[in-house]
Amino acid sequence: MQKHQFQTQVSDLLNLMIHSLYSNKEIFLRELISNASDALDKLNYLSLTNDEYKSLQYSPRIDIKLDKEAKTLVISDNGIGMDNNTGMHIFDKFYQGDTSHSKEGNGMDESDLINNLGTIARSGTKGFIDSMSGDAKKDSSLIGQFGVGFYSAFMVASKIEVISRKALSDEAYKWSSDTNGYEISKSSLSSHGTQITLYLNDDEFCDSFRVENIITKYSNHIPYPIFMDKDEWIAPQGDEKDGHYESKNSQINKASALWRMSKSGLKDSDYNDFYKQISHDSSDPLLHIHTKAEGKIEYSTLFYIPSSQPFDLFRVDYQSGVKLYVKRVFITDDAKELLPPYLRFVRGVMDVEDIPLNVSREILQENKILATVKDQSVKKILNELEKMLNNDREKYSKFYALFGNVIKEGLYGFSTNKDNILNLCLFKSTLNDKPITLKEYKEAMKEDQKSIYYISGQNESMLRNSPLLEGFKAKGINVLICDEEIDTIVLPMVNEFDSTAFKSINSSDIDSEIDSTQNSSSDETNALIVKIKEILKDEVKDVKISNRLSDSVSCLIYDKNDPDYAMQTILKQMGQEAPKIKPILEINPNHEIITKLANNELMINDVAILILNMAKISEGMTIENPSEFSSKLAKIISKAL
Repeated sequence: MQKHQFQTQVSDLLNLMIHSLYSNKEIFLRELISNASDALDKLNYLSLTNDEYKSLQYSPRIDIKLDKEAKTLVISDNGIGMDNNTGMHIFDKFYQGDTSHSKEGNGMDESDLINNLGTIARSGTKGFIDSMSGDAKKDSSLIGQFGVGFYSAFMVASKIEVISRKALSDEAYKWSSDTNGYEISKSSLSSHGTQITLYLNDDEFCDSFRVENIITKYSNHIPYPIFMDKDEWIAPQGDEKDGHYESKNSQINKASALWRMSKSGLKDSDYNDFYKQISHDSSDPLLHIHTKAEGKIEYSTLFYIPSSQPFDLFRVDYQSGVKLYVKRVFITDDAKELLPPYLRFVRGVMDVEDIPLNVSREILQENKILATVKDQSVKKILNELEKMLNNDREKYSKFYALFGNVIKEGLYGFSTNKDNILNLCLFKSTLNDKPITLKEYKEAMKEDQKSIYYISGQNESMLRNSPLLEGFKAKGINVLICDEEIDTIVLPMVNEFDSTAFKSINSSDIDSEIDSTQNSSSDETNALIVKIKEILKDEVKDVKISNRLSDSVSCLIYDKNDPDYAMQTILKQMGQEAPKIKPILEINPNHEIITKLANNELMINDVAILILNMAKISEGMTIENPSEFSSKLAKIISKAL
């Protein structure tokens, strides 16, 4: 029997499991049972859809055996067994291979065992290690999410043996490891499935009461029965004076599809426990949404809003958080089509009645029943979030801090739920201490105010001190402060809210709405503007008198069809080199610099460039020639002194 070595990253992972995450070691049982359930899901699916497996007679179950004297814990299932295409089922989440039901394995040989158990596929282990924070409780909750759940067993065991036999095969193999390496040999197993034996470090997890409590906590609603020998009290009968304990093989979980149960019979604790089971999250969710629809289209859904961000929330290759069932038969947990990307943080279950069991990618995308269920589910989720917003602002604020930027992605394009999403958005503003909704903004609008105004960028402090706000502050008009990168991308697509125009204050489109008699110009000033325009013709599209400014000398705005500086920056980051966009320079005719410059034409060339660069600095823009700016500024200061 040849000894094999683990890949370096696996060795690092095992070391972390043993020494860093030990404080939450009970989760190993959750992970192993979850993997066993996955194996039963796959075989259940094949037995209904694949002719080769339809003749297979078996009763799906998971068995746990404890031996306190030998300090062993054995977890067995009669699921699919090892599969060389999808990876051995107990390592599914670790392996992160193809989970499509269209592929079927040809059994597992020694090389397959080595490839699937001793090496790393993709980035599960690396991603897990990189994401560790040092908080053992927090880090241990990531184990299942990153697909390294099997290795959590080494937190409680010094040695692990895995014997597995693929369904429809007579051959079985044994994999064993003491963390220093692993050995593989042929073996035997009375039935298809997998048997995992843990040689425990102590007898803590040999106690049936302890094990049953863990399963109730994490795995109560696994859809397959879990059996274990446990001592049950037998009351005295007949002439017997005393009762006695008797060991019985009993089912220790409910094995119920919680999402199909009546809401009236469920408690918050039931929902929370099920969430932890399917999400591998140790924290309670912020919200659960349970729906059972009957009629023309029948389906049940149970969705959760997590209380923390999934690790892959902002990754392109994020894992779908929703499992699809058809008539209680598990189909897939990798269907991003079930919910739109802006709801990718949602976890839960979708169980539909009237679609084929052998669901293909095309069916997921084109099936009218699934499309209806998706539309109704999205509306339900958004409506429940709005209820949270209206009824529990503190709780909603926590949700929005976690997922607000993701929700706003739904404003991009032509989403049918754009209005619903806008209702959920919270905004900072110039006149409010706390974030407000657009509805609250509208309710406080001045009678003569024509639009909802906002300013966008990536620096809140700079935005709040922008010269563009001066005219609005003077009139007491509230302006939304939008300082997230996503705001710059999606807000230009929000044309209106509740029949009120939605406009950026750095757009020329609002000139007529902020007209003021405050800034009037003389003939001398008008002539000066013409000269400045000629001097800066290569840098700006236009130079004109401003109605926005009261204290500052100048500011920059953009034509309504041109991207502003923030958008230009994002486009450049995305590798989209656009032609140079010239801004419009607005000048405050009543500013001391302008009034004095009208009588000092000798300084106009230097001052014109300074005025432009001062406006750029105020908006956080880069000055193309800082040395020139410094030189001209020094020249003017020296003359003033």
